[in-house]
Amino acid sequence: MLSAPEIVNLQDHETRVGHLAEPQSSAPSPPEPASQVSEASEWLEAVRRQHSANFELWHIEDEARAPGATDAQLADVKRRVDRCNQRRNDLAEELDRALLAWLEARGLPNPAAPLHSESPGLMIDRLSILALKLYHTREETERADAPAGHARRNLDRLTILEEQRADLAACLDALWRETLAGTRRFKLYRQLKMYNDPSLNPAIYGTSGAPVQAKLPR
Repeated sequence: MLSAPEIVNLQDHETRVGHLAEPQSSAPSPPEPASQVSEASEWLEAVRRQHSANFELWHIEDEARAPGATDAQLADVKRRVDRCNQRRNDLAEELDRALLAWLEARGLPNPAAPLHSESPGLMIDRLSILALKLYHTREETERADAPAGHARRNLDRLTILEEQRADLAACLDALWRETLAGTRRFKLYRQLKMYNDPSLNPAIYGTSGAPVQAKLPR
């Protein structure tokens, strides 16, 4: 069901495809038709959708850093970032739900096993971001117009990022093996974002005349 090398390869592939598709599209390739989706490919399609959200979020945030961006453009980018980030988190939770449903049908996870502090969905989200960092860092090593030392600096960064991804992928595979063996368990950790909920964000409900509640740490 879960293979970290397969996930990493998919994220790398979708990152390359997404950049080849620019500027026509800022997101990786569309999903397969439902009739062609097996259990395994349905899982990978969910991984692809989650990576697609990170891909879109990365490039929207780049727009906010354009030196000539106007206040109106920045405000629009911020709203798009919030919507996309919500989708990214929802899709990471969807990954965990799919894994837990698959495990439940097999009498897992073992409720007596030690709890892992991070879920596979959150680890896959981190792998997704690392795929994007690796792609763009690799681009910087090949820039013809870069200043002296730029390529060397980014080659060093590339080495660090590759090591970090390899470590995280190994940890993801280890968590899955231990979960299947009944010696480790994970659970769904809801992100419960507040900023997009009109009933929870005082900047939104406070403008409607409703009483403003005390701000809670987020």
